[in-house]
Amino acid sequence: MKRTFKEISGSIIAPRGFLASGVFCDIKRLGTGKGSDKGRKRDLALIVSEVPATVAGMFTTNQVCAAPVKVCVERVKQGTAQAIVVNSGNANACTGKQGLRDAREMTRIAAFAVAANMSSRPSSSRKDRPRSDERSYGLPAERVLVASTGRIGVTLPMANVKRGISEAARLLGNSSQHAAHAVEAIMTSDTRPKQIAVEFKLNGKTVRIGGMCKGAGMIQPGMSATGARPATLHATMLCFITTDAAIEAKTLQAALQGAVAQSFNRITVDGDMSTNDTVLVLANGLAGNSLIVGDEVTSLTSPKKVRASSRRLLHGFGIFQSALNHVCLELAKMIVRDGEGVHRVVTVRVNGAKTVADADAAARAVANSPLVKTSWHGGDPNWGRIIDALGYSPAKIIEEKVDIGYSTAGSKKILWSLQRGQPTKATFKQLCAAVAPKEFDLHINLNLGAAGAVIYAADLTEEYVDFNKGDVGDPTTLGG
Repeated sequence: MKRTFKEISGSIIAPRGFLASGVFCDIKRLGTGKGSDKGRKRDLALIVSEVPATVAGMFTTNQVCAAPVKVCVERVKQGTAQAIVVNSGNANACTGKQGLRDAREMTRIAAFAVAANMSSRPSSSRKDRPRSDERSYGLPAERVLVASTGRIGVTLPMANVKRGISEAARLLGNSSQHAAHAVEAIMTSDTRPKQIAVEFKLNGKTVRIGGMCKGAGMIQPGMSATGARPATLHATMLCFITTDAAIEAKTLQAALQGAVAQSFNRITVDGDMSTNDTVLVLANGLAGNSLIVGDEVTSLTSPKKVRASSRRLLHGFGIFQSALNHVCLELAKMIVRDGEGVHRVVTVRVNGAKTVADADAAARAVANSPLVKTSWHGGDPNWGRIIDALGYSPAKIIEEKVDIGYSTAGSKKILWSLQRGQPTKATFKQLCAAVAPKEFDLHINLNLGAAGAVIYAADLTEEYVDFNKGDVGDPTTLGG
């Protein structure tokens, strides 16, 4: 589909009716651990819709999952939410019953604080917003979602968290600075903020989607709608998306599932799936477009069943899906580019596999091979390591059929180093030049079928090892 949206500023507060804030409340403890800032960095964020919103979510399929994930999985099923509270510096994972109590308490405190502060706040949403008694007054805790990132196995300093939530509720606003503060508050080992917003038309109405995310290490998300396997297995990545589109909950969930499948579930920095990976979307409907409903999603796979009167709405879903896909993919790529110690980003493109599962397995084996990743860092076009990784993957491989080549990012002009299992006449100098850029594509054709897969990967550097090894003699240096 031709791009029908444009990027705009504003991040998560670009859509109508959304507020955000970020504060410092010393959750990590000043001067300790690894991360984006060992000093006074904001570490607690609030995202609030002025009206109840449709919600969708995707969660880690790690069999050990954090307390906030467990809380969110249950609450997203309700289909409605209004606020998200997020902390960095502590994952609240492997913290047992106390961790669950703390996660729920965070939502209770946030509900009370947001309701108290919103009751005296004029709405920034459209004039025909719901009456005040339908807004944040008496906000139920069940409509607040929670996420955490940071060190595993440490209970939250709840006195600090409570103080931070209360302050964040007082500081809620819809300026770019408010969004920037929220983005900073969710960062851990990130070196830079990751945010985006887009704008497009639906049924003549202007609709916006905004997003922010964090992640630099412990990155190979493999998320599902329930957090349960089976799912394609792929420091924590967290993503929060807002939109003023009017869209049914089941339809939003389907759209998010599709977007995550080709973005966050397609990235790897170090091959480690976090206990906390979460993507949440709030859609408050304040754009005023015609409601996007589930029948339109079903119709995508059965175009002959689409009534002429429904084609306009179906087209609207396609536009929404395209914009959401873009937001998720751009944020996912930002994570890889900002990976811990990353110098090079490589898009691994596998084609010609017998099945999609084979293509995915082959791509992941290459993208996560320490030998391949270190050769990328050194600028060594070592196809021997690549074909070795292909050979031990679960994918069907026939050595005499494999092609391996390189191109500049996004280019179809490929320099082949291996064809039909044999080296080409490409010189070592030419191949070194092909893998010298900070970003390039690796092309693998198995020549066994029509299936393909893409993984956005990173090299493995001395800086990554240095960052993550820590010093057991100095616990303040240890990361998550």
